[in-house]
Amino acid sequence: MSHLNANADRREHHIYFEAILLPNRSLSPYGFKLLISIIALTMLLLGILFTLMGAWPVIGFCSVELLLLYVMFKLNNRAGKAYERVRLNARSLEIHKYSPTGAFETWEFEPTWLQVNIDNPPEHNSQLTVASRNRRLIIGKFLTPEERLELAQALKDALRVRQTSLPFTPT
Repeated sequence: MSHLNANADRREHHIYFEAILLPNRSLSPYGFKLLISIIALTMLLLGILFTLMGAWPVIGFCSVELLLLYVMFKLNNRAGKAYERVRLNARSLEIHKYSPTGAFETWEFEPTWLQVNIDNPPEHNSQLTVASRNRRLIIGKFLTPEERLELAQALKDALRVRQTSLPFTPT
């Protein structure tokens, strides 16, 4: 009898799907420093050129623009620290959304009634949603349309595998 319980317990904790969704970031910290340095040098040269022509206020505007550019890149980089974790096991689909500040929200869905929806072919503003009963959640907003479609298909496949591997229990 305990052998049967152990198998049921193992099946219950089996993970059918797990993914960590990260925003795409193409600029490394070194690339950021290099880009800001090149822009700063360009703005300095332009500021000096305009100062020599008598338009000395331009160097102040170049400095303000450089500062704003730096702040915007930093904010964008900070937003890139957000991520989502999606995990499907026998009992639930768990979704954890982590913000750049470290705060997180958790959603749990019953996988038996779960629907995974996305436009096919996906458009730029297509949303990947998971829904179960009266609850609906958008996931992977920061992914490309193709990545959202790939995630949706992988999640649907995992749900099918989960459904076929669960034992039939008559009610």
